[in-house]
Amino acid sequence: MGEKEMIEHAHVEHPLDGKEQQELLTLADIMEKNKPNPWGPGYLKLYLMSGLIFLCSTMNGYDGSLMGSINALPNYTKYYGLPEGGSVSTGIVFAIYQIGMMVGSVFIWMADWRGRKMFILIGVVGVCIGTIVNATAKTLDVFIFGRFLLSFFATFAQTASPLLLVEIAPPQYRGTVAGTYNTLYHIGSIIATSTVYGAHLHLADKGNLDWRLPLWLQMVCPGLVALGVWFIPESPRWLIAKDRHAEARDFIVKYHANGDPSHPLVTLEMEEMTRNLKEEGLTHWKDFFDLSVFVKTRARRYRLMLNLAFSWFGQFSGNNVASYYLPMLLENVGVTDTNTQLLLNIIYALTGWIAATAGSRFHDLVGRRKMFLSGTAGMAICLAITAGTAAKFVQDGSTTASAASIAFIYIFGVVFSFTFTSMQPIYPGEVMSNDMRAKGMGVFQLTAGTAGFVNTFAAPVALRDIGYWFYVFFVFWDCFEFAFIYFFFVETKGRTLEELNEVFEARNPRKESLKIRKRRGEHAT
Repeated sequence: MGEKEMIEHAHVEHPLDGKEQQELLTLADIMEKNKPNPWGPGYLKLYLMSGLIFLCSTMNGYDGSLMGSINALPNYTKYYGLPEGGSVSTGIVFAIYQIGMMVGSVFIWMADWRGRKMFILIGVVGVCIGTIVNATAKTLDVFIFGRFLLSFFATFAQTASPLLLVEIAPPQYRGTVAGTYNTLYHIGSIIATSTVYGAHLHLADKGNLDWRLPLWLQMVCPGLVALGVWFIPESPRWLIAKDRHAEARDFIVKYHANGDPSHPLVTLEMEEMTRNLKEEGLTHWKDFFDLSVFVKTRARRYRLMLNLAFSWFGQFSGNNVASYYLPMLLENVGVTDTNTQLLLNIIYALTGWIAATAGSRFHDLVGRRKMFLSGTAGMAICLAITAGTAAKFVQDGSTTASAASIAFIYIFGVVFSFTFTSMQPIYPGEVMSNDMRAKGMGVFQLTAGTAGFVNTFAAPVALRDIGYWFYVFFVFWDCFEFAFIYFFFVETKGRTLEELNEVFEARNPRKESLKIRKRRGEHAT
């Protein structure tokens, strides 16, 4: 080991303090003068590994569009004796997925205990088992149980995946790399809607194959993850917490500094992670039920508030209603042909994926707050126009109003995808400290599951009973979201996860997060 490496190693084992700590470069300093090549060999390998983890995100998208699509198939509803509409008949089949998520969220702490990789593996294998139960179910009760089993284990994989990505992503590209994860929600949706469309078009006269086949294909992506997760490195923060410093440093050198052990980013990240984890640690199975980690200081309560708020907003802005019940929304404005509904479902998913993928990059360029604020304003406007044109169609059957209503349902989907989709599981993880993050992701899943449950269980009844007034409710709700985000949400762009500690310790975290940081201890507006 060279002299410079020995000095850096000493910094890892003996964190700086006092005056020396004030001179430690920040991420902003390093990116200004010594930015690593984002297309270097280490980064390319990291992107490839991240791509495999992204496949876990397809599971929610696949399920949402799968159920929304097969719910429009006569063979499916006839087989299980499901009448059209109604909260009991349709809602419970959808909502059981959210119930499984909420139950699964209780076990998220195991990702701190046994590691992110192991938790992902357990999750994807469980999803494959749930898929088999689902696809072979002869009764509605077994079908519902299979959906519960599937969502329970999907929660494991879908919580550990963004948790791992947030912690392995280069800090300067965290929004792009980790944010791309949730964009594959739309890939899952595209696969599901295309499969159902093709199966219904060619297999509708072959018994129940038009809806059984798409159910079987639900295990493809988790199956690929189960085969490849063995080759993914573990989170460097988890390694440091388990006193495996050398492995953590090797990871940062290889994947964040393109193999350069003398790069200042290596020193910065190891220094910050080691110091922070020494002070806070990770969750252990013995202290899982100790929830004081969320509330024992003002800064932690603020972090929890943002986690809860964004977890709810991500599922309760009108988006879940559109993704699960798009065929029903289309029927409300005059599109009743099954094949047309399925084709429009595919287009909705495709436009959403393109928008979400672009948005994941913009979160690192523009910033989280600006994206969230523009998104909530845009969604409120889209839903207001959708409500108005839907009302016009209901009153006089105007085909122009019907077309306009459909168009703005799609524009709403694009706006939500561009500004919210990529950050849905990422921002709740970013705002948590290291010792809060695993439990915080459990809170995220529990909150998102609750919001999704309310949406998917109530939506069929609301759409049937109050029609376009359901859109009006979300117009006012999105206006409330806009105000909340403006006054409370912090900007996480351009900081390491550990540098965010300083933001939350400030008297006004929102204002502090908008300051530009240079050397530690210096601030400039």
